[in-house]
Amino acid sequence: MTQVYVAAGSNVDAQCNLRRALAELGRRFGELTVSTAYRNTAVGFEGPDFINLAVGFHTDLALEQIVVEMRTIENLCGRRRDAPKWASRPMDLDILLYGDRVQDEPGLKLPRPCLLRQAYMLGPMAQITPGLRHPVVGKTLGQLWSEFDRDAHPLTPVALDPASVTG
Repeated sequence: MTQVYVAAGSNVDAQCNLRRALAELGRRFGELTVSTAYRNTAVGFEGPDFINLAVGFHTDLALEQIVVEMRTIENLCGRRRDAPKWASRPMDLDILLYGDRVQDEPGLKLPRPCLLRQAYMLGPMAQITPGLRHPVVGKTLGQLWSEFDRDAHPLTPVALDPASVTG
């Protein structure tokens, strides 16, 4: 079994779409470890704030199959593949870590480079797995988070409404 960590974010009907994505992830992968959800400003474009969180699960699926599952869940939440890269989105699922795999291929880099640069990825990951060592940097996620400039990139916790999923 491989431990997989995914960043989930939405700024379009975010409460509903995050709950829907978590339900789908649980249905497909079983027990999930889920961080606190955090509100943060859109990065790379002007738009509504995002709500982001991190999710961990174990799986026997190959990385390529995980990518397909993430895209399927994004589509179920209403994500359009023809939308601009830097735009609002109902669901964004990014694989942050797939075990200790290191990969640098077009379309998929592991560990995801943003993990070290974005508070909304590193903070939730450090919350759910502080002792996990980053496979490239060698420091634990807890250490990386303690060294992160949190004043420049504050995270605001958000409670997810369990009744926000419809349909």
